[in-house]
Amino acid sequence: MKIQYLDGNLRQNLLENLLKRSPNQYGEYEKVVMEILNRVKEEGDSALFAYTEKFDGAKTDAGCIRVTEEEIQEAYRLVDPGLLKVIRKALGNIEEYHAKQKQYSWFDSKPDGTMLGQKVTPLQRVGVYVPGGKAVYPSSVLMNIIPAKVAGVEEIIMVTPPGRDGKVTANTLVAAKEAGADVIYKAGGAQAVGALAYGTESIPKVDKIVGPGNIYVALAKKAVYGHVSIDAVAGPSEILVIADETANPRFVAADLLSQAEHDELASAILVTTSEELAKQVADQIDGFLKELSRSEIIRKSLDQYGYILVADSMEEAIEVANDIASEHLEIQTKDPYDVMMKIRNAGAIFIGEYSSEPLGDYFAGPNHVLPTNGTARFFSPLSVDGFIKKSSIIAYSRNALEAVHKEIEQFAEAEQLTAHANSVRVRFS
Repeated sequence: MKIQYLDGNLRQNLLENLLKRSPNQYGEYEKVVMEILNRVKEEGDSALFAYTEKFDGAKTDAGCIRVTEEEIQEAYRLVDPGLLKVIRKALGNIEEYHAKQKQYSWFDSKPDGTMLGQKVTPLQRVGVYVPGGKAVYPSSVLMNIIPAKVAGVEEIIMVTPPGRDGKVTANTLVAAKEAGADVIYKAGGAQAVGALAYGTESIPKVDKIVGPGNIYVALAKKAVYGHVSIDAVAGPSEILVIADETANPRFVAADLLSQAEHDELASAILVTTSEELAKQVADQIDGFLKELSRSEIIRKSLDQYGYILVADSMEEAIEVANDIASEHLEIQTKDPYDVMMKIRNAGAIFIGEYSSEPLGDYFAGPNHVLPTNGTARFFSPLSVDGFIKKSSIIAYSRNALEAVHKEIEQFAEAEQLTAHANSVRVRFS
């Protein structure tokens, strides 16, 4: 990786380059996505089955699109027992963390006869999209389903593309069963998003769609937003490491590469106050690239969106980190907690040299569904909050309303909404 020294122009160019990775920049795919969605909306199952055969090479119909209990039991026989133990331990950590996020209804009564409150209601039905294809992500299954279960969602429907044999990967099925998916369907791509958003003969309409996917899935979720809710329009993965001269260059290099291997659009950035560390990290990366299995993908990622940046001060390094608002932010400095307190924009923050990013991907407990492409400025990680809705509660007695009705009428008349004023006035005329 090339080492560069921070200045105003570099910072601006860097941000512009990273934003090229946003799904919002791939307008040429939108026409295809809209055609798929419209066909699924109009034709239902027949379109869904046709697209599954076209894109996944698997023939499905109403009799086999739903994963059976027998298929799930077969998956348990195929999964490595050691992996199953890890899945269950990770599940426990994720569930324990998200349980602390749970919100409850509250009500506040006063002696004057007023009662105000907030009613918290879980969503009724949620769709979870799980990618297939090049890679299998049982960790994503856990991260998307568990907060929905903790929130109290009544029905969790999972969709995932089948292989050419018409089957779903065993690891994915086992993770879904362990996490608590109610129904699993063999469908993927924009067509599965359309099925969840509009409903078909086989797949019921949901209230919200969550889960990662390719550019077609991301644009399909964007297109159906408003018809249903979504978690976010996810972009490629990214990591930013803030480090000083105390950091271990081998650790830093390994952590940068852990995200660069996702795909060619992934971003890996080191911002350091130490020129010597920058050189050491670059050397370590060259060494790792000779060993790692996905080195070709990593090289393309680093060539396009990899940076080693040398800052004049830790304050400048923090400013750059806040500008980029990275999905994953690692802090490997002498005083990482001091740096952490100055971070405003990041999806997940990893503190210290033994808090490697994959710890958050798989095991620690916090959700790994995080804001990307700078959206950590205003979005948060997926959480229990994403699976509930809140209703305001207002109850006034006659005496309570009588004490304030003239003020309400005056306010309404000031806005020239006389029917509003009349709605209150008739109760006392």
